[in-house]
Amino acid sequence: MEKYNKLIENIRELIEKGLFNSKDLKKEVEEAIKIKTETIANKLKLVSREEFEVQKKIIEKLQRELKELKKEKKKTTKARKS
Repeated sequence: MEKYNKLIENIRELIEKGLFNSKDLKKEVEEAIKIKTETIANKLKLVSREEFEVQKKIIEKLQRELKELKKEKKKTTKARKS
């Protein structure tokens, strides 16, 4: 939080000195928000939508394969009992 207070103080000083215009301020705020968002996402170990969809397809495929293996096991078990 102290970093952000210092950032705000620096921005205020630059605006007072006329060295900072609204476009610069907008860019600086957007960059700060982007960095904070990425930091939070990394801490939460979030993945992109594309990565999620790939993992979802892999899991669905593995579930289908598992069902097939269970069916084969039942057939083998029945054949042995007969």
